[in-house]
Amino acid sequence: MDRLERIKFLEDQLHRLSEIGMALSTEKDTDRLFEMILEEAKNITRADGRTLYSMNENGDLQFEIMRSDSMDIVMGGTSGKEIPYYPVKLWLDRQTPNRKNVSAYVALAQKTVNIKDAYEEEGFDFEGTKNFDKKSGYRSKSFLTVPLKNHENEIIGVMQLINARDENGKVISFNKEMQEQVESLASQGAVALTNKRLVEELKTLFESFIKLIATAIDKKSEYTGGHCERVPVITMMLADAVANMKEGKYKDFSMNDDERYELYLAAWLHDCGKVATPPHVVDKGTKLETIFDRIELIKTRMELLKKDYEIAFLRRKLNGQSNLSFDKEYYDAIKQIDADMEFLQECNIGGEFMNSDLQDRVKSIGLQKIKLFGREQSLLSNNEIQNLNIAKGTLLPEEREIINDHIVITIEMLEQLPYPKNLRNVPEYAGGHHEKMDGTGYPKGLNKDQMSTQAKIMAIADIYEALTAADRPYKEGKKLSQAMRIMGFMKNDYHIDEDLFEIFVTSGVYKKYAGKHVAKTQIDEVDELNILSKQ
Repeated sequence: MDRLERIKFLEDQLHRLSEIGMALSTEKDTDRLFEMILEEAKNITRADGRTLYSMNENGDLQFEIMRSDSMDIVMGGTSGKEIPYYPVKLWLDRQTPNRKNVSAYVALAQKTVNIKDAYEEEGFDFEGTKNFDKKSGYRSKSFLTVPLKNHENEIIGVMQLINARDENGKVISFNKEMQEQVESLASQGAVALTNKRLVEELKTLFESFIKLIATAIDKKSEYTGGHCERVPVITMMLADAVANMKEGKYKDFSMNDDERYELYLAAWLHDCGKVATPPHVVDKGTKLETIFDRIELIKTRMELLKKDYEIAFLRRKLNGQSNLSFDKEYYDAIKQIDADMEFLQECNIGGEFMNSDLQDRVKSIGLQKIKLFGREQSLLSNNEIQNLNIAKGTLLPEEREIINDHIVITIEMLEQLPYPKNLRNVPEYAGGHHEKMDGTGYPKGLNKDQMSTQAKIMAIADIYEALTAADRPYKEGKKLSQAMRIMGFMKNDYHIDEDLFEIFVTSGVYKKYAGKHVAKTQIDEVDELNILSKQ
C-alpha cells in the first residue's frame, strides 16, 4: 500500500480503536467486556479461534472465554457453557517457570508471541494442540498471544488468537499491522478491565464498611441484634415483588442493577444513627432498668416493709396484746405486700398496653410509707411510678424521643457522604422509613405523595421485622397472624402504603421471609382476605 493508503488505513484504525475504547470503558459486565475484546480482535484479524485467560487468585491463567468459528465452539462468558479445562499453570513448581506453554510464557515474559506455524515452531510445546487437531481434524497454524497488563504493569490476563484469515478465508500468519492493533486493543481492554475491577474492589470495600457499621449497631444491643441485617432481606424481597407487578398502581415500577444496589445499601444503613443512641436507652429491657434494674431496690424495700410488720407483730405478741383479729391483719398485710410486689414485677416487664386502673394501682402502692435510715418516705419515688406506669413498652416519652432521634442522626450522617450519582438517593430512602402515608410520621412529617416508593417499601420491611423479631426487650416475637393483623390496622390508618402492603401479602413475601428468618413457633395461618379488607 502506498503512503496515502497507509495514512487512511491508520486513521480508520485509530478511529475504530477509539470507538472500541469508549465502548469498553462503559461496559459494566465482565463477561461482556471479555467478549467485546475478543470480538474486536476477530474484526481486526479474522482469527478463527480466540481464547481469553484471566489471572486467578492462585496466579494461574484461568480460561474465561473460548471461541472457534469453524468448529462452532462457544464456551465461557455469557454462553453459560462451562470451559472444561484446568487453568494454565505459570510455574511447574516453586522454582520452575512454565515456559513451554505459549500463554504461560507470554504471562511470565510480559511480551507478545507471534507464531507463523505451530507445527514448525521450536521452543514451545504444542503437543496438546497437535493432539487436539488430530482428534478434531482441525489444523492450528498461526498463533498470536498477547499479554493484558494493568496500570501497575502487572499481568491480569492473556489473549490468544489462532489462525488469522484473509478476505477469502485462507489461513494466514498475523502480520505486523494486526499485531500492533491487537496489542493496542489488549492495552485498552486491560485498562477497562482494571478500572472495572478497581470499581468493584472499592464497591466491596464500601459495602464492607457499611455492613461493619450495621454489625456494630446490632452488637451494641443484645435486644436488636440482627435487625440491620434482616431489614435489607425483606426490603429487597418486596422491591423485587413490586418490580414484577404487571398491573395495578405499581405496574410501571422497575429498578436496574444500580437502583437495586442503591436501595440495598440504604436498607443496610437505615439505622446507622443508632451509633449515637445511649446504650442504657437502647438496652432498656424493663421499665425500671438504667445501669441496673431498679426493681431489685423495690424488692428490698418490700422486704423491709414486711420486716416492719413482722417486728410490730412480734412486739404485740411479747406484750400479750395478740389476738386472732390481729394475727389475721398481719398475715393479710404480708400477703398483700407479696401480691403488690408480684404486680410491680409484671408491670416492670412492659407490654402492648397498660390501662388506667393498673396505673392507679401502681400509684396507690407507691404512696405507702416506709422508714429508711430513720426517715419516713414513700415506697416508690415519683420517677419509679412514672416508669412503671409507661402505658406501652418500656420507654418514657423523653426516652422514646431519644430513640426516635436516631433517624435524624441517620439522615445527618448519610447526607455528609460524597455519593456517586447512582447512590444519591441513599439518605432519602434510609431516612424515610419512619414516615407515614398520612403525614404523621417522623422526622419530616412527609405524606405518601412526598415519599419515594423505595422509602415506602423500607417502612413496611422495618415494621414487619420489628413485629416478628424475637429479640426485643419487652416482648416475644409475634405470630404471623398477629403481626399481619397489626400491619393491616396500620394500612387502614394510612400509616403504611396500602398498595405496597397488598403486594407484600399477595406475593407471599411475608411468608417466604418468615420461612427462613422467623421461629417456627411463630408461623401460623394468616387470614389474608381479612387484613386486606377495609375495616
